[in-house]
Amino acid sequence: MTDTDHRPAVIKGLRELAAFLEVNPAVPVPPHGVTILHFPARGTDAEMIAEIDRIAALLGTAPDPDDMAHGHHKARLTFGPVSYEALAILAAPRARYAALASYSGCVVPDVVDVD
Repeated sequence: MTDTDHRPAVIKGLRELAAFLEVNPAVPVPPHGVTILHFPARGTDAEMIAEIDRIAALLGTAPDPDDMAHGHHKARLTFGPVSYEALAILAAPRARYAALASYSGCVVPDVVDVD
């Protein structure tokens, strides 16, 4: 998909999914809703914050300042149980996660067979 055709393709896919779910009521849907998540292009913290602020203005909302305590800058618009969210994860929490993930595979728990 190119940059010029991804938006219509996403919108078309969302409509097709909604139509499918409507005519197939036996297919389960998540009980807590669905979030369409957009991450801005990686840049400096200031650049990503500016992009989320720009998206928040387009959504007619404001980023939640409480998210900054976790190093996230997020704008969200909700439609019942469905939401659109633009999220920037700032450099410090990304570094903490990378450090934590660097230990992945170093400790392997014993497997306990449960019957």
